[in-house]
Amino acid sequence: MHELSIALGIVKIAEDETAKAKAKRVTKIELVIGVLSGIELDSLNFVWESAIKETVLEFAEKEITVIKGKGKCVDCDSIYPLKNIYDSCPKCQSSFKIILKGKELRVKSLIVE
Repeated sequence: MHELSIALGIVKIAEDETAKAKAKRVTKIELVIGVLSGIELDSLNFVWESAIKETVLEFAEKEITVIKGKGKCVDCDSIYPLKNIYDSCPKCQSSFKIILKGKELRVKSLIVE
């Protein structure tokens, strides 16, 4: 379950940014996570409470924006939605693609006090 290490990495980012702002805690954190990032949201939510206990995020509201996948076929240049990283082009059935969206994982914003 790599979601725990991801949650701990998010905590580290929040702690570093809170220290830079000379704040004491985070009241809200906004995350952006793509469906192709390999992160299971249910697993992340499951480990979240353990990861943030006694940190600057302990009482923060968490908001997650999920980004849908989008690919561009290398063979026919079609742009199409991707639900899975291995989806083929619906126009020519090629498996060769450039992933345009959906692999994101970032802290979009922190509101600190």
